[in-house]
Amino acid sequence: MEERGITGAALAKEVGITPVNLSVLKNNRAKAVRFSTLAALCAALDCQPGDIFGVE
Repeated sequence: MEERGITGAALAKEVGITPVNLSVLKNNRAKAVRFSTLAALCAALDCQPGDIFGVE
């Protein structure tokens, strides 16, 4: 988000989720992610899903 110059609150609003839910995603505490949320995040951040998520 910092690289894109957008705050968490602004990103959450643009994606249509709460700042708390964005925090859950950001801190790797989510058990699942809806495809629509992932697509909205990628659109807002101008990136691909692989740029957001990785496998450890």
